[in-house]
Amino acid sequence: MTTPRETELKLEFEASDLATLSGHPLLGGSAAEERLTSVYFDTEDRRLSEAGYTLRVRSNGARHIQTVKAAGTGAGLFERPEWEWVIKGAEPDLTPLCDTPVADLLDRKSTLKPLFSAAVERSVRAIDRGDTRIEVALDRGRITAIDGAIDRVAPINELELELKGGTAADLFALARDLNASVPLRLGVMTKAERGFALLAGRLDRFSKAEPLRLDPAMSAGAALQAIAQACLRHMRRNEEALLAHREVEALHQLRVSLRRLRSAFSLFGDLVDDARSPGLRAELKRLSEPFGVARNLDVFLRSTLPAERERRPDEAGLLNLEKHLEGERTKAYDAVVAILRSAEWRLFLLDLVAWVDAGPWLAPDAPQADRRDGPARAFAAEELERRRRKLKKRGRGLDELDPEARHQVRIAAKKLRYGAEFFGSLYPKPKAAKRHKVFVGALSDLQDCLGDLNDISTAHRLTEDLTRGAPDSAIFAAGLTTADMEERTARLLAAAAKAHAALIDVRPFWR
Repeated sequence: MTTPRETELKLEFEASDLATLSGHPLLGGSAAEERLTSVYFDTEDRRLSEAGYTLRVRSNGARHIQTVKAAGTGAGLFERPEWEWVIKGAEPDLTPLCDTPVADLLDRKSTLKPLFSAAVERSVRAIDRGDTRIEVALDRGRITAIDGAIDRVAPINELELELKGGTAADLFALARDLNASVPLRLGVMTKAERGFALLAGRLDRFSKAEPLRLDPAMSAGAALQAIAQACLRHMRRNEEALLAHREVEALHQLRVSLRRLRSAFSLFGDLVDDARSPGLRAELKRLSEPFGVARNLDVFLRSTLPAERERRPDEAGLLNLEKHLEGERTKAYDAVVAILRSAEWRLFLLDLVAWVDAGPWLAPDAPQADRRDGPARAFAAEELERRRRKLKKRGRGLDELDPEARHQVRIAAKKLRYGAEFFGSLYPKPKAAKRHKVFVGALSDLQDCLGDLNDISTAHRLTEDLTRGAPDSAIFAAGLTTADMEERTARLLAAAAKAHAALIDVRPFWR
């Protein structure tokens, strides 16, 4: 069976920018106007969504189209299988589903129930960019839970650029040009995903990284694209939560997503080196540095300081220290929000996604084309082996290393951990999966110890940098806090050395 595919760049905008976007000269030409209502169905036990599929019936007047789609996992750019039929009514027709993967999930006794609807007014027009044909769809409307609960509604303001012919690079060029006059953000959730998040009460809330499933038959280059897209999707979902609520956990997850992305670029190394990649990687590091300041303050105020208050309940200076650092944290969050709302950040993300999908590293004559197009499994095994050797070497005598050397061990462990998480699904057999779980667990134990040691070093720098100008009592309390934390160093070093030895004894899952 041939799997039809669509390539679509999804962008989000504020409702207040609708008029500017609708009349934008780059989107000139006559537009076809439609009123569409899409109802999404699933079984009572959510069998379809659990398997990664959505089923909808879209109604446009008397015309009804039934569509099955595989779940979208991209950041802005969605490439996913879909199957579509015209049906007689607004209720699903199970008969044509026998030619799709969902046939194994349903039988004639299966009952499908409506979960939510998406009602939109859509303007559609076709434009040309060079040799590329792009269909532009402007959607405004809302998603509503079928139960009609008053708090189960979410707005839709989306611009979709669908590739009808030509190259994906032209999609990004158009998006960048539009961004010059209208703030556009990468859309990482389909309407179906937004609907399910709405039902779960998780829309605009923090989210952890989703399980990454790589096809063992895919190429190394395709694996990098899937990993980078997953990291950017993780980032954008938490960016929305951070901007909406300033959630502490959203900031943490946003930083995790960017660290994972930077680690992915490091893991793939010269395979993705081209004229543009050094600048993009440097810009990613520069723009995200303020996020670390805010996160360090979160950790100190939520973990370090409460523990110190338990040890020293009568130390009045701790309250002054807390008040001073709360003010500093507010400033740090203001800086983070300013970056996320900036045109510089939005354009950088567009450039980054464009590079992942259509950068020079993908050219047929790229220096590493053979390795890029070679098996992902072979690349993963080679890279994981190299990273394990590096961690083994750097971690020798861990309990005797100075703070900078320990920091290098921590970085090596972190990159190996992310590599193990990225590539784990390439080794799906039961024995390999079991070894993968043990290996990642041992890595996690080592990272916990090294992370605690890093928190001590960070607390030193934090209190030195941020207590300047603070009341004397706060400065004194900061000194007590760092001194108390130092007492844990010897114990943590011994635990880290033990965890390192245990990790090296674990059999690698990729062998």
